[in-house]
Amino acid sequence: MYETLILFIILGFIAQMIDGALGMAYGVSLTTFLLSTGIPPATASASVHTAEIFTTGASGISHLKLGNVNKELFTKLLVPGMIGGIVGAYILTSIPVKIIKPFVALYLLLMGVIILRKTFKKIEETTTPRAKLFPLGLIGGFFDALGGGGWGPIVTSTLVARGHNPRFTIGTVNLAEFFVTLTEVATFLMIMGLAQLQIILGLIIGGVIAAPLAAYVCKKIPSKKLMIIVGILIITLSVKTIYQTML
Repeated sequence: MYETLILFIILGFIAQMIDGALGMAYGVSLTTFLLSTGIPPATASASVHTAEIFTTGASGISHLKLGNVNKELFTKLLVPGMIGGIVGAYILTSIPVKIIKPFVALYLLLMGVIILRKTFKKIEETTTPRAKLFPLGLIGGFFDALGGGGWGPIVTSTLVARGHNPRFTIGTVNLAEFFVTLTEVATFLMIMGLAQLQIILGLIIGGVIAAPLAAYVCKKIPSKKLMIIVGILIITLSVKTIYQTML
C-alpha cells in the first residue's frame, strides 16, 4: 500500500516539475504515466483532473489577482470548454477500456510530437488574431477530458500562434481551466464515482512538494532540452501502451 502511494507521490512530483518548467504538460505527462502502468483511461483522467483542481485553482486565482485575465476572452472560452469537457468525460466512461485505450494513447502520442515540434519551430506572431474561440474551447475541453490533459497545449498554443497577447492568453486560459477541470471531475463523479483515492492523494502530495522547486527548475534547466526529454518520454510510453493493447 505504502509502496503504491510513494509511486504516485513521485509521479505527481515529476509532473509538477515538468509543468513548472514548461508551463504545460502536467495532465498529459501524468495520464501517459498512469496508462503505461495499466490504469484504465477513465480512471487515469478522473484521478489526474481531481488532483489538478488544486493546481489550476491556485494558478487561476494568481493570474486574476495579477490582472492577467481578459474577461471577454474568458467568457468566450469558458462555456464551450465546459461543454467539451462534459462530452469528453462521458465518452471516456461510456466506451469499453479495450476500445478507447489505444485511441487515448494515440492522442497522447500526438501531444508528445507537438511538444517536440515546439522545440524546433519558431511561431511567427501576427497582429490580427484569427482564432475561432467557440470551436477552440470545445475541442480543448473535449480532448482535455479524453486524454487527461491538453487544455493548455491546445488552447494556449493556438491563441498565441494566432496573435493573441501571450500574457493575457496564459492568464485567461489558466483561469478557465479551473472551471473546465471542475466540470470534468463532476461528470466523472456522477458517472463512475470517486475511485482510486490513493492515486489522487499521491498526486496531490507530490505536486505540493514539487511546487516550490518548480520555479528553480524553470530558471536553471533550459526549457528546450526539457521539452525534448518530455516529448520523447511521452511518445515512448504512448507507443508502449498502443503496442500492449494490440497484443
